[in-house]
Amino acid sequence: MNGLSAFQWLESTGVGRTIRESTWLFPAIEGVHLLAFAVIGGAIVLVDLRLFGIGLRRVPIAVVARDAERWLLGSLAVMAVSGTLLFLSEAVKCYYSPPFWVKMSSLVLAVLFTFTVRRRVTLISDAAANPMRDRAVALASIALWGGVAWGGRWIGFSG
Repeated sequence: MNGLSAFQWLESTGVGRTIRESTWLFPAIEGVHLLAFAVIGGAIVLVDLRLFGIGLRRVPIAVVARDAERWLLGSLAVMAVSGTLLFLSEAVKCYYSPPFWVKMSSLVLAVLFTFTVRRRVTLISDAAANPMRDRAVALASIALWGGVAWGGRWIGFSG
């Protein structure tokens, strides 16, 4: 089974067909997906702004990151489920869509970066903080998650 065959099979599943044939399921799932993205965006930006030294300066970075991580993980789970459902309804379109591949590549990189590099930096005590490194990490984080958002929005405007 090649990639296209796998995508065709996924689209032909009962779940994919049901969502595709329903008048309201796709928009409802997409609404949930976008709300979850707004929450994850808030969790990401909150910590990244703190890494930039903007806002919440009296709260240690580790505390901001720990409190935001609950929202990050919850919304990431909702996005994964809702995104999978959306994908199943139009898998073949996604296969041929450069924006889909940009979004998925950005998502993998953003998640890996967030839970490795960014997490390590946020766990360092504020006394040992390195402002240049912290800003670079925040900028990379925003760029990667921005790629996810841009790719996702671009999917809506393509074929």
